[in-house]
Amino acid sequence: MEDKTLHLIILDSNPDDAGLAVRELEKEGFAVEWSRVDTEDTFREALAGSPDLIILADCNIPSFDCMAAINEARQSAIPLIIVSGTTGGEFAVECMRSGATDYVLKDRLSRLGPVVKRALDEAEERRKRREAEETLRESEQKYRSLASTVDSMYLVDKNCRFLFVNEHYRARLGREFEDIIGKPYSEFHSEEGAKKFAEKVASVFETGRPIQHENRSRRDNTCHLRTLSPVKNRDGKTTSVTVVSKDITELKQVEEVLRKSEEKYRSLVEDISEVIYSLDENAVITYVNPNVESIGGYSPSEIVGRRFTDFVYMGDIPDRMKAFQNAISGDNKATEYRMLTKSGEIRWIRTNARPIIENGRVVGIRGVLIDITDRKQAEEALHKSEEKYRNILESIEEGYAELDLAGNFTFINPAVSKLFGYSRDELSGMNNREYTTPETARGMYEVFSKIYRTGNPAKVVNYEIIAKDGSKKIIEMSASLMRDSEGKPTGFRCLGRDYTERKKKEEEMQKLEAKLHQSQKMESIGTLAGGIAHDFNNLLMGIQGNASLALLNMEPTNPYYKNLKIIEQLVQSGAELTRQLLGFARGGKYEIRPTDLNELVRENSSMFGRTKKEINIHTKYEKDIWTVEVDRGQINQVLLNLYVNAWQAMPGGGELYIKTENVTLDRNYVKPYNVEPGNYVKISVTDTGVGMDAETEKRIFDPFFTTREMSRGTGLGLASAYGITKNHGGIINVYSEKGRGTTFNIYLPASEAEVVDQMTAAGDEQLLMGNETILLVDDEDMIIDVGEAALLTLGYDVLLARSGKEAVEIYRENHDDIDLVILDMIMPEMSGSKTYDKLKEIDSGVKVLLSSGYSLNGQARDILSHGCNGFIQKPLNIQNLSRKIREVLEQKIQP
Repeated sequence: MEDKTLHLIILDSNPDDAGLAVRELEKEGFAVEWSRVDTEDTFREALAGSPDLIILADCNIPSFDCMAAINEARQSAIPLIIVSGTTGGEFAVECMRSGATDYVLKDRLSRLGPVVKRALDEAEERRKRREAEETLRESEQKYRSLASTVDSMYLVDKNCRFLFVNEHYRARLGREFEDIIGKPYSEFHSEEGAKKFAEKVASVFETGRPIQHENRSRRDNTCHLRTLSPVKNRDGKTTSVTVVSKDITELKQVEEVLRKSEEKYRSLVEDISEVIYSLDENAVITYVNPNVESIGGYSPSEIVGRRFTDFVYMGDIPDRMKAFQNAISGDNKATEYRMLTKSGEIRWIRTNARPIIENGRVVGIRGVLIDITDRKQAEEALHKSEEKYRNILESIEEGYAELDLAGNFTFINPAVSKLFGYSRDELSGMNNREYTTPETARGMYEVFSKIYRTGNPAKVVNYEIIAKDGSKKIIEMSASLMRDSEGKPTGFRCLGRDYTERKKKEEEMQKLEAKLHQSQKMESIGTLAGGIAHDFNNLLMGIQGNASLALLNMEPTNPYYKNLKIIEQLVQSGAELTRQLLGFARGGKYEIRPTDLNELVRENSSMFGRTKKEINIHTKYEKDIWTVEVDRGQINQVLLNLYVNAWQAMPGGGELYIKTENVTLDRNYVKPYNVEPGNYVKISVTDTGVGMDAETEKRIFDPFFTTREMSRGTGLGLASAYGITKNHGGIINVYSEKGRGTTFNIYLPASEAEVVDQMTAAGDEQLLMGNETILLVDDEDMIIDVGEAALLTLGYDVLLARSGKEAVEIYRENHDDIDLVILDMIMPEMSGSKTYDKLKEIDSGVKVLLSSGYSLNGQARDILSHGCNGFIQKPLNIQNLSRKIREVLEQKIQP
């Protein structure tokens, strides 16, 4: 027996009896899933547990009436088998009448297996019967629903007796259903009509195939399209005929009207400019009006009777056949194709057609075609033009975009995609607000609004966008309004380019122009300062020279000796002032000497404090400060720049802390600054000002960088401080916090050289005498007079020249006797440089000591680089002069 899981409910108060029944069923090959119940509640609960059940019930359960169980099972369509130890024919009969499937005694359980199998088979049969009945009901419902939707529908047997009529046909006959069903067709129709109908029905019965025909009723003067279809049984035998009758009276009336109007309008069709044509179902031309000759060169007689594809360009034939089939199906969509003319020319044709229906059947199509060759040529030209300009838009470096009225991208060329960093798909539909700041978006909204209102294009500069990578870019853009063919605004057209680099260059150019202006201004001031220093040095030299000469002939005990020494010291102070002017003018050339930074800081901080009384200066000096070798004027400039910077950071006044100390820097500390490790003297300048942020701190030493307005500063002060410190082999750095002040640290290399007070030492220096011949050249009479007296005092023979030309003539005549030329650098007509060159032409071994009120810079350094033997700066005292002369005279002549 086939294995099958049997879901079993056993209604029995005795568990052992239930077990015996289960084992008996398992012997029969059933796989049993079962549960035992002995109350009404548990029985009802078990019934709800599975849809596929068999119930075994003992009728001797005190707590539950067996008849109630049989009733529940019957209502649920579940087989119930009585399994009882009680014998009683009347009770068994009563149970079977009430709906029990069978009755098995407990002492004859061997019958249980076959009984259960039979119960399952009967249950399956009942299920199939229910499904068939349900299917039949659904089919009948569908049939009746269909019957109610058609015009007239009825069912007749072989003798034309009505088996069924729908409501529409019943109403048409004007009878009740019971007066129609079973009656013959002839009872309701004319004899002639009934006879024709009987013939049609007989034909369907004979052939088994449907028939369709038109039937005109004399009774109500209507016309129906009637379809007779066979109804067959399982054996394929026709048992009845279904008739569907559709009222086509109006359609026939229309056809008649059309037929009559066809004749009326034929002449009109023959004369219209369009080509009217018709094809049969095989695509053969059945009619074409005479105008076809103006398009294709063929007369109608040459075309009618031929397939229309004979006149279609070969490449278009497949599409034309598809369009023909679509037209047959009722699709009258216009299509275009190429037509071959009689002369072999190709013309473009546009056509649309509708199906031709005769007697309810599509027999062909009728349509109109027009020559659109001129339009197609214009479209092709337009397409080429559009393609040309599209290629231009795709290849130009400028960004081109189109936006709708809401500001959303509708078209973007590759340049825009590249500029924004988004793909074209990502940009499509993106709004202005999505790639700009809110402020910029509002500005663009105002621009587009103005363009929309006025219709005038606009140019937008400094339009900032945010690219996909977060970078900001500046765009220069022109925008104009787009309109449709009716002049209605549809959006905006924009052409732009990346202005970022150009903007940067313009800004850099502005900065460079400012730098140039500042440089020119500084150069002018420097030139003026140099000129003042030169003239002032000449005056000082006159004072210095006369004072020195007077002191040579005066004993220290003389009451005027002290006054003359004071004059000498004041001259040295004046000379120091001119050196500062020259330091400003010479732009970073240094005159290095051992210096005590404590002394230098003390002097310049004191001077600064006297000018900026709102600043409280606090100083702390290293007791035994190491010596440094620096240009005092340049370091003064650095410190003053730092003091001024601190003062500007404390507009309401504040505290300035200045500290010096000896430090030793290791390699790790100095490595970033590219200087050597070792001993340094550190100067710290700390203010209590506004401080600076990290970005400002990063750029603080950049040339021309300033946090102030362009007109309020050059931005060169700290850059100059950085350059001077670096050129001294030192380090300058900064530490600052916003709102917490700033500290600048300067580190200058320590030196073992001894600091010498030049003003004091100069007076004690011994004069170095000589007896050589010296040519003194200067355009200032005062310098000539003082210089001649000093040289004579030192024992030299002196020749004098008050110009370069005179010096050259004197040297040409006496060069064999002249041992040294002291040459002024700045002279009218012939400068010191040209004079030197002329002297070298006369004697390449000439010894020249260059003298100038300017510093060792510019022309002076150029002359020295060409072989000049030495340089002495005005004002000079007789001690320095005597030493410098001997240094030059004792130099060996270079070959």
